Amino acid sequence: MKVNAQSVNFNADRSLIDFLQSRLDKLETFYDKVISADVYLKVENTSSKENKIVEIKLNIPGDKFMVKKQCKKFEEAVDSACNSLERKLIKHKEKSRVQA
Repeated sequence: MKVNAQSVNFNADRSLIDFLQSRLDKLETFYDKVISADVYLKVENTSSKENKIVEIKLNIPGDKFMVKKQCKKFEEAVDSACNSLERKLIKHKEKSRVQA
C-alpha cells in the first residue's frame, strides 16, 4: 500500500514513519483492495498534554475512510486510528458481501 505521510509544524523521524507504514500495512489483512493512505501528523500548540493529532484518509475502490485521533503520543494516535479503520473496513467488507 502506498502511504503519503505529511508532518505539519515539525519533522517526523524515520522510526515514526516506519511504525506508521507497518501499522497501515496490517490493514490489508482486513481488506486487500486498499489503494493508498494519506496521513497527516500535526502538533497542536496548546497547554494540553494530548496535543498530537493523526488524520488518516484511506482510499479504497469506490470509497474513502477518514479517521482523526488526538493523543499524547503519535504512536498511540496511529494505533487508535488504525483500530478504527480496521472496524470500518470489516463493516464495509461485510456490507459489500451481503450486496453481492
